[in-house]
Amino acid sequence: MKHTDKVLRFIQEIKWPYLPSEVRQQSKRCLMDSLGAMLSGMRTPVAGIMQRIATTQLKGNEATLVVSGVKASAAGAALVNGFAGNALDIDDGYRLVKGHPGSCILPVILSASEIVSGCTGKNFLEAMIVGYEIAIRAGLIRHTLYETYHSSGSWGAIGGAAAAGKILNLNEETLVHALGVAEYHAPIAPMMKGIKTPSMGKDSIGWGSFVAMMSALMAREGFTGIQPIFEDTPNSFLIEGLGEQYKMMDLYFKPYAGCRWAQPAVEGALRVTKQAGLNLNDIEKIQIFTFAEAADLSRIYPESTEDAQYSMSFPVSVALIDGEVGPDQVSPPRIFDEDIRNMMGRIEVLVEDRFQKEFPERALAEVSVITKDGKILNSGIVSARWEPGSDAPTDEELEKKFFWLVQPVLGEAKTKKLVKMIWEFENLTDLKEFMRYCIK
Repeated sequence: MKHTDKVLRFIQEIKWPYLPSEVRQQSKRCLMDSLGAMLSGMRTPVAGIMQRIATTQLKGNEATLVVSGVKASAAGAALVNGFAGNALDIDDGYRLVKGHPGSCILPVILSASEIVSGCTGKNFLEAMIVGYEIAIRAGLIRHTLYETYHSSGSWGAIGGAAAAGKILNLNEETLVHALGVAEYHAPIAPMMKGIKTPSMGKDSIGWGSFVAMMSALMAREGFTGIQPIFEDTPNSFLIEGLGEQYKMMDLYFKPYAGCRWAQPAVEGALRVTKQAGLNLNDIEKIQIFTFAEAADLSRIYPESTEDAQYSMSFPVSVALIDGEVGPDQVSPPRIFDEDIRNMMGRIEVLVEDRFQKEFPERALAEVSVITKDGKILNSGIVSARWEPGSDAPTDEELEKKFFWLVQPVLGEAKTKKLVKMIWEFENLTDLKEFMRYCIK
């Protein structure tokens, strides 16, 4: 088990003081971004449903549901917090796995940290880094092996189990079983069906978090699993670079609530109207040129928050009218607004081979706005904002996003305290205080 042995060594031996400074900072950036998405996501209908499920079917006093402070079993809390983390589709992502590692990892670490004694901020961040690095690699391997595009929970569960194993200090043999159990029981959800028919299933992240937590607990009790996915990789460099090349440095972050594939079009539409100083009533038609997967996003009038997120025409329309796409925009009653629906009716989406060839390495679009007096205004080729590299958001921008998402939920004082705690997270010796500030 050459590759698995390297994975195990990475999980067990990673130590905060020896990590590159940029990786340590990225782990705190990821914590801030994923936690902000989760706290805000607890206001959505799906989070309410899952809280009722957990408190009736997965009862316990081991771990905390954020915002409400209600207690459940460790697996039950991971389930609810996992659904909340991706409920607004505003959580981080990794382009080549076409999904979201952070919202799969954080709920599991939150639960695991509450069922062990003495978990520190450093332990927590070490587990986050483990979770991201293992989840992304598991996703790359899974998408190499299987033709069908599977959801984030299908590989995020493996990363979550690795993170939980790190917190729970599982020995090598138990950790192997935890990873194998997570792979075997992970939700193998056909993602494009979830895009064609938006539902609360979303990216199967809530269920992936539940499986991750359960897998670590089952393995700790002696439950055995299959040989983990890492031996199946046809590209050994994915594992050989572990601990040297940190995939989490190549994450994208999301300024808008909604599918990443629609966000280049949002940027393009905003660019054209801003540069031209257009009055929205002057717009006759908007043409979006993009890749096929993005074109598969819905163009029907949304009836739910999930419809609004898995749409191409809704986020473009509401961004033009409101100037942002956030929790308020993708929730009732805003999703029923007649002005937004009128704008949606003026949008046409066209697939172009030049953009298809770039996907999934790059997600691009071009937007043409045709005015009522016959002018054609073009955005040029655009990508979504906050891509990795030079366009990555600054710490200050991520902090501003956190306030935007969290202050309406927890209030200004608690939001400020959480921001301060996150930037100094490695100094925490007692995580109970942190959890208290995550409750309304």
